[in-house]
Amino acid sequence: MTLLVISPDYASHLLPLATLATAWRERGEEVVVATGPATDPIVQRFGYRRVDLPLGRGANAGIIRTAQQQAEEAASLEGFFDATRHGMIPTLLYQARERLTDLMWQPEDRACATLAVIEDVAPDAILVDHLAFSARLALHTAGISYGDVVLGHPSALPVAGEVYGFPPAWPAAFAPTTDEQRALRDVCVEVSERFTAQWNEVAARLDSNAPGVEDAFAAHGERVLYNYPGELARTDGRVLPPHVFLGSTRRAEPEDDEVAAWLAAGEPFVYVSFGSFLSVRGDVLARVAEALRRIGIRAAISTGATDAAELGPLPQSWLVREYLPQVRLLDHATAAVTHGGNNSVTEAVGAGVPLLVLPFSTDQFAGAAAIERENAGRALDPNAAGVEDLARALSELLDPAWTGRGTLSAISADQRTDPGPERAYRALTGAGPA
Repeated sequence: MTLLVISPDYASHLLPLATLATAWRERGEEVVVATGPATDPIVQRFGYRRVDLPLGRGANAGIIRTAQQQAEEAASLEGFFDATRHGMIPTLLYQARERLTDLMWQPEDRACATLAVIEDVAPDAILVDHLAFSARLALHTAGISYGDVVLGHPSALPVAGEVYGFPPAWPAAFAPTTDEQRALRDVCVEVSERFTAQWNEVAARLDSNAPGVEDAFAAHGERVLYNYPGELARTDGRVLPPHVFLGSTRRAEPEDDEVAAWLAAGEPFVYVSFGSFLSVRGDVLARVAEALRRIGIRAAISTGATDAAELGPLPQSWLVREYLPQVRLLDHATAAVTHGGNNSVTEAVGAGVPLLVLPFSTDQFAGAAAIERENAGRALDPNAAGVEDLARALSELLDPAWTGRGTLSAISADQRTDPGPERAYRALTGAGPA
């Protein structure tokens, strides 16, 4: 049996998809990954075969740096980073307007390339990142079945009454006005209509008999796999398509002697990471670092694109590096600070670690609202929260009497008993445990 994994050329997307594929690999089945060249080292580390299928104008092997991108993508990223400094509504407006170029990059060409890969590989099953729109357009038009992996809060796949890019919920720390909400929704509706028209035009060129879709953002595969804990989505009141909640995709990471020695001290610590994109917000990371110094607890900080010197004086007991093995550290952390990205949220919850979420963009606001609502952590506005606000929220989460620990422990135990890759394998094959 052969599994084909289709992913954009971004480490943050490929890592969870590649981890899902381990359920096939461990059964002795072949795994082929169709993606771009930047993430080839990740494919090789998992022991899979890669076929070339770039699906966007940008790429990210682990840490995004604008200098490493094509000029058009670099300008788009700089605009995005600037928008995050102005708050939720400006960021979501910027992302909505950019969506027509960054999500459907060379759609007809990429759709044809996707079909060529499928013909060559002849897979028995296919896993596709939901955001690989050009690839999914090809599969949808050709009537090819696939597992649709949604990386993020479930609202990343809009359902009836929702508009892609407009959060169905956000944390209490954010208070957009009615006019701001209306303006954002209007733009998201316009973008959705134009995006759908583009989808249908390309589909018709690929197959003149292809039926159109009413909302391309809401189109999905026969089986939707949400890389998200169902416990954090159960009270959303959303009517979902046929689906399974994977919980998380907690990947195995290479041994790291420095990290192992640091963990051997056995002292409590807070893990901090803003992921591969938002690590550029060194101003917020610096405030988090100062809050941790005031509390007097150890910290493991993944600085990403930020120079560690921007964080201020670093205690000798801290572990600060450009990149850290996140899953390994979360297995031992007392709390975590995150931008609310899918990997950090799901991996922390899967380890039973309370979260302080500082959302910047996309579905991070809905995810932070879910964390807040289910008492799995706290959420603050990264642009407005001062050092004292951050220290107060962290102190609450670090308190042994904090009431959310029971919920997180139960979610973590369930995921360890039934890991995400096994859930994905059953969803696509109908098979039982190995």
